[in-house]
Amino acid sequence: MKAQTIRNRYGFGIGTIGRDAGYTLISMFLLFYLSDILQVSQLVFSSVTVILVVVRVFDAITDPVVGVFVDNTRSRWGKFKPWILVGVVLAGVLMLLMFTPWSLDDAAFIVVFSAVYLAWSIAFTANDIGYWSMLPALSQEQSERERIGSFARICASIGTFAMVVAIVPVSNLVGEAIGDMRWSFFVVALVVIVITIVLQGVMLLLTKEDREVVGQSHTPLRELVSVIFRNDQLLTVAVAFVLFMVAFSITTNYGIYYFAYVYGDENMYSVFTLVLGVSQLAALALYPRFARLGSRRTLFTVALIAVLVGYVLFFFTPPGGLVLIVVAGVLVFAAQAMIQVQMLMFIADTVEYGEHKLGRRNDSVTLSLQPFIYKLSAALASGVVGWSVVSSGIFDAQGPADMTEGGTFEVKAVMFLAPAVLIALSYLVYRRFYVIDAARYTAIVEELRERRVAAGAGAVVESAEAAAAAETREGDRAGS
Repeated sequence: MKAQTIRNRYGFGIGTIGRDAGYTLISMFLLFYLSDILQVSQLVFSSVTVILVVVRVFDAITDPVVGVFVDNTRSRWGKFKPWILVGVVLAGVLMLLMFTPWSLDDAAFIVVFSAVYLAWSIAFTANDIGYWSMLPALSQEQSERERIGSFARICASIGTFAMVVAIVPVSNLVGEAIGDMRWSFFVVALVVIVITIVLQGVMLLLTKEDREVVGQSHTPLRELVSVIFRNDQLLTVAVAFVLFMVAFSITTNYGIYYFAYVYGDENMYSVFTLVLGVSQLAALALYPRFARLGSRRTLFTVALIAVLVGYVLFFFTPPGGLVLIVVAGVLVFAAQAMIQVQMLMFIADTVEYGEHKLGRRNDSVTLSLQPFIYKLSAALASGVVGWSVVSSGIFDAQGPADMTEGGTFEVKAVMFLAPAVLIALSYLVYRRFYVIDAARYTAIVEELRERRVAAGAGAVVESAEAAAAAETREGDRAGS
């Protein structure tokens, strides 16, 4: 095995650890930080919830635009790495500002917080699109892409679950040590930023894109919409992935509220997520082996059934039923990990499909649909969770005793039943419209290779003819 293949496989993955920990801190715990740590007014909380939804939707829509800029980048470091480096540094500084407990009145807090969040979203987008759009340029072999993608998801899950498990006990410990809980999240954010920059620096040094595969095509911004909408397989994956991620994001974003106000023990949230993190990492580590046992479609079907069974068990788990809720969680999160890897592979494969169909390769525009999906899903999930926190009575409650029966049912319905329906719809979209199987992908890649060889031979002939013509003209001038 080539040394560069190993460096690409493992170097690409480790760059996600700190970055995903930071993204989790914002996507899953920002609302909790505002409501329970800073204890902002209901006006501020409601306003920020709306702003988060609007900014995330706006940010998601602009992701493909950034993808065009990345696709058109030409530098000695390649097209992806400049965006990754600049994005990670700026996003780190802005995340630190986001968790700074400003002493401002309500109106000023809303304005400052919204501006910082918007700027962070743009910086993170630059890093995110540059990062994930590098994946198809690292290998065109489906099996190697699966190894790179599954290891990257393992590292991302380590970052995610490290944050999920540690955020409550670590922030409490920091708050007690410094005597001010309002600064505890600031300290956590600072540590995460340092880890992120170091690990992404290592990633930039180890990985190397295939310049021959990436090519030098130029995508005019005016053609952005056609690049996306003419790639029917990319659209199919996007719709299916959005439905799935909205469901999953609702469940994860509601988790800390569920344990605090329905289950009745906030401290069990960290224990629960630790068990789930281990099960998800195990599932990701075993994914390449599972992938060899059957087709992607079969594996996707089995994983989806496991997710739906897990949601049913979740819904009927009584308060204090730790064993049942752990079993349900293992089913949901282990299967979800496999589905996310598959969705990433589906998107990556549409790069070659789009090149084959449209005659131009668009790594970054195509892979920009992944952060677009995550952000749009997070936006919709934040809106649902923020609305439900208020309407269910959680915002005004001190604990489970203050929750009404109707409010408790609403939390469980929003957290478990609605996601189960969305995931079932996601599967139906995938089965009905996605057609790129292993055989079709192999045929597409082979034909693209033949096109490149033919184009290279044509370029050589054209160059030779041009040289001959120039020599003839020179001879004519000399004769005259």
